[in-house]
Amino acid sequence: MDLSFNVEDVLRLPNSSVKDKEPKIKTLLNELKTLQQAKLVLEEEVKEAVFFQSTLHNEEYALSNEVSKLQESLYEKEETYRALQLKCEDTVKESQTQFELKQQKEELVEQYSFQIQETKLRHRKIRMKFENHLQQLILQHKSLCTIFTSETLPTEAQTAEYTGKQLLKAGRTPEAGAGITVTRGAE
Repeated sequence: MDLSFNVEDVLRLPNSSVKDKEPKIKTLLNELKTLQQAKLVLEEEVKEAVFFQSTLHNEEYALSNEVSKLQESLYEKEETYRALQLKCEDTVKESQTQFELKQQKEELVEQYSFQIQETKLRHRKIRMKFENHLQQLILQHKSLCTIFTSETLPTEAQTAEYTGKQLLKAGRTPEAGAGITVTRGAE
């Protein structure tokens, strides 16, 4: 629709009663000027509205792209979250298994340590018993060495021979008296 007015069209009024119509013409011209100014204002507002609409459309497009990117990012992050959650669950299970194995190992180590201590104590008792027995044997050996010295050995041999003869006379054989200990007689 063409809103432009041509001034010449308005001025081409019929010549009859021009004087009567002169104030009316001035009013119409004033009205025409007002309408032309309003038209210019409206055209400017339409241009601004079109520009604003274009700007809004561009912003909508940009926001739509941003929403798409954010949705894609959200999807990727959700996938990453799920993967990390599964990995975390696996890690917790593995950690629990390792903790249980560690406890079992500690229990075995404690049990073996106890057994080792028992064995050490048993060996110590055996060693002490052996040392005591060895000490007794050393003492017996020393006392035998003092009893059977090279000086007293011929006398002891004679005493043993004499005792053997006495036993034979009594009806016993020397084999039967082998368990009898020969003691040192009065010198």
